[in-house]
Amino acid sequence: MTREKCPIPLSEGLGAFFVKKRDILVVQAHKIAPKSCCRNFFTATHCKKDKNRVYYNVGYVQVSFERKGNFMLKKFALKNYKNFRDEIKIDFENVAGYQFSTDCIADGVIAKMLIYGRNATGKTNLGRAIMDIGPTMFSGSGLTENGVFLNADSQEDAAKFSYTFCFNDDEMIYQYTRFSDIELRDEELIVNGVLIFRCDFLNNEYHFENLKDVDADTAKFERYLQALDNSGEMADNNEPKLPFLRWLISNVALKNDSILIRLANYVRRMVMINVGNGAPYRVRSMYRTFYESLENPERLKDLEDFLNAMGIECELVLRKLPDGESQLYFKHEKLVPFYENASSGTLALVDLYRRVIPKVWDASLIYLDEFDAFYHYEMAECVIKFFKKKYPRCQMIMTSHNTNLMTNRLMRPDCMFILSRGGTLTALCNATTRELREGHNLEKMYISGEFEKYE
Repeated sequence: MTREKCPIPLSEGLGAFFVKKRDILVVQAHKIAPKSCCRNFFTATHCKKDKNRVYYNVGYVQVSFERKGNFMLKKFALKNYKNFRDEIKIDFENVAGYQFSTDCIADGVIAKMLIYGRNATGKTNLGRAIMDIGPTMFSGSGLTENGVFLNADSQEDAAKFSYTFCFNDDEMIYQYTRFSDIELRDEELIVNGVLIFRCDFLNNEYHFENLKDVDADTAKFERYLQALDNSGEMADNNEPKLPFLRWLISNVALKNDSILIRLANYVRRMVMINVGNGAPYRVRSMYRTFYESLENPERLKDLEDFLNAMGIECELVLRKLPDGESQLYFKHEKLVPFYENASSGTLALVDLYRRVIPKVWDASLIYLDEFDAFYHYEMAECVIKFFKKKYPRCQMIMTSHNTNLMTNRLMRPDCMFILSRGGTLTALCNATTRELREGHNLEKMYISGEFEKYE
């Protein structure tokens, strides 16, 4: 047997192993010798390895570790939606071999993406399209409001949305087409190349042969079809067709580790925020709910860390007033009321934090549109650094017009994209015949027209 380092130090006591790193989970431990406990061992004897599990002999205990893969959006494709007549794709797996700004990558996919584009190229529409899976899988209105849904120059009658997710070695594709923001034409789910189900609502054709492959073989899909028939028989019924995936997740007892549950948890935590829509800071009354969240000491410390990372050196304290309201203070020998004494720039920072950071705490993917609309370029750079350090695994897509952020010190050419007026999305590393290196001045190249062909 070969000797190698144990992935993590283990705490004492059989059956009381705790993880020190986020991406490794102890799933099983049993004695292989009479002794009933083990100390903190930093080396272990490797026993065997299978698909996602590694077994170690640690002292007198055999422990198996399972890699906790992050559920990630791997690809997104869109066609015939708003200004995107032709298909546009985002491939989060298309990672180049750059050895700098590696914190833009997580689990082999792009985790921090920055999109540039001229005005009216569709950066906001792209974000709305990515978020469309939310109201599709769960009841609720989408982000299209009352605007035009389909491309006005296309003869096609439906828009197509396709999402590819990955978890460990599993790949899931959920795709559907829409006549409008509320009416589906069809939907299908594919897992590891196997068609799990397909529903063609237009032609009344349904296939549910492989539900067992997602542990949903107990689903009474006849009831779903009956519900569709009943709704169709009502002449005055304008209710849109119920997506089968929504019905499946809501009506079948799935295991906690089911890939469908993981998908649902990921989609529920997808968020879009348009920071550019609104004033840079708000009146005090709008901070009430935000102050309530700061009653959690960890959240208060998070705000303090954010301000200090932005160059505002301070300590913060939250106190309850006699009327029950919460009040934020700067901590000095005497407490100084925060709102009444903070500069307008600091208030703008807190407003950015209030609108963005609480949503990132639990977000799986966040589309941050014009996040730096009201901020100095150095502050915008600090915000990205903060996101990368504090939330390394949260997939973030940011849009900006700030070319100062177009630097290899902060990002990398395979994580910066240009959205063209023709509806194409191109990474900087693919927008030039040059081999881009760490020393290239990307901002200067952009301004001089090096990437103009792709705008």
